[in-house]
Amino acid sequence: MVPEDQEESQPLLGPSGGSVPRGRRVFLAAFAAALGPFSFGFALGYSSPAIPSLQRDAPPAPRLDDDAASWFGVRPGSRTLPLTLSGWHWDLSPLSNLASLPGAAPSPTSNPGPAAPSLWVRLGRGPWRPLFIPRSATSQAIVTLGAAAGGVLGGWLLDRAGRKLSLLLCTMPFVVGFAVITAAQDVWMLLGGRLLTGLACGIASLVAPVYISEIAYPAVRGLLGSCVQLMVVTGILLAYVAGSILEWRWLAVLGCVPPSLMLLLMCCMPETPRFLLTQHKRQEAMATLQFLWGSEQDWEEPPTRDEHQGFQLAQLRQPGVYKPFIIGISLMAFQQLSGINAVMFYAETIFEKAKFKNSSLASIIMSIIQVLFTAAAALVMDRAGRRLLLTLSGVIMVFSTTAFGAYFKLTQGGPNNSSHVDLFMPISTQAVDPSAGLAWLAVGSMCFFIAGFALGWGPIPWLLMSEIFPLHVKGVATGICVLTNWLMAFLVTKEFSHLMEVLRPYGAFWLTSTFCIFSVLFAVFCVPETKGKTLEQITAHFEGR
Repeated sequence: MVPEDQEESQPLLGPSGGSVPRGRRVFLAAFAAALGPFSFGFALGYSSPAIPSLQRDAPPAPRLDDDAASWFGVRPGSRTLPLTLSGWHWDLSPLSNLASLPGAAPSPTSNPGPAAPSLWVRLGRGPWRPLFIPRSATSQAIVTLGAAAGGVLGGWLLDRAGRKLSLLLCTMPFVVGFAVITAAQDVWMLLGGRLLTGLACGIASLVAPVYISEIAYPAVRGLLGSCVQLMVVTGILLAYVAGSILEWRWLAVLGCVPPSLMLLLMCCMPETPRFLLTQHKRQEAMATLQFLWGSEQDWEEPPTRDEHQGFQLAQLRQPGVYKPFIIGISLMAFQQLSGINAVMFYAETIFEKAKFKNSSLASIIMSIIQVLFTAAAALVMDRAGRRLLLTLSGVIMVFSTTAFGAYFKLTQGGPNNSSHVDLFMPISTQAVDPSAGLAWLAVGSMCFFIAGFALGWGPIPWLLMSEIFPLHVKGVATGICVLTNWLMAFLVTKEFSHLMEVLRPYGAFWLTSTFCIFSVLFAVFCVPETKGKTLEQITAHFEGR
């Protein structure tokens, strides 16, 4: 190798002697940035415990009807179709006739839920039971729309305002959004607050991974980068636990605390060295390195390129740009096609079939599983590598979604015992109730799936998104990836109920199993291993150097 090639392959930021930096302030800076994803998780989880409280409130406090609740957010099970439908023939009656029915169940308003049933059903001459029809409108939570816009805005801010200032700016819509919810006097204030928190979620989900990846040295980048997803699921868990104790206004007050703490800590943290170098501020970049990594050695850098010129469409012809573009967008699409929303779709009902009557407890159990296995993934990320964990995670999801589909197939009964309600179906008085063993098969499959998802396809797409793009396209590229993720989440959630109508529930889950198989193949053959590599070495890999 000639001297010029040696100079070009020298990492942009790395010790000249090849020693590993041992600074500890990088962990504090990563924690400060990760409070953004923590606030993101809290905002996502907020609607679950808040909606029942809001639906119970009497004037003058704002009260959500079913349509407003579908925009405000979702609670676990709000899109569920009761599994007790499987194997039963049903008699149907409009809700308006409920009062005149013998043995009628209590009014829906006496036990607030996600939505009032549009039909009531009974088995033969048994008691009337509510039928909750899944509504695609529930997936149209306004926080999702705000997050999609936030992803685009975050990509623009990333290159123009910098990583640190973008994180500081995203704290404002978090705090203002929760403050508006706290002071809400009508539904529009509630929705406006959710829109602002959604906007902040989109920015935080993009900027925080990039900031952490650019301040971390290779030996700990996987650990710190995985903490983004860990903080998201921890924020969701905190919202569920605190929501079981606090009323919705006080829960919103609690939501102001993490972004406020983030604002205070980030004011004391530096901008990333790589962004400073793109702004030709080499001395500041070196000072930042010494602050974060604790090294007093001289740091070498290759000849600088015009990184500050920004993204141009002609750059998509370059392999160093279009290859990571394809990988990043595909990772985000496969993450949503894995079936995570489909599994959560049935979560509450499955726990109820296994005798877990408290849906809040079921939500907390699922969140704890996510936190534990995401933490486990973070601890082994820099040893096992990204590709191995993605593959293992995908294989686990293949088996669990296949078993999930088998559960629905086994509980279907016979050709006339469908989970679809037929208004012209003849009445039958014989029930085929799934056994307790089959109910636990569903619970085990669901927990196994959530654990597998948390090991790989939960945190790693966000980590790789922050690693694979070159500096001069990072803002635009990460913005497109985040936008893809939110749009795919919206579409998958919206269309899943239609898939169940066409393919039956077992067919819908077997379809997600097929997508998981493709995700495994994609991880094995298309995703490069970034473990232990500098960001410049990753870029050189895509450029063929």
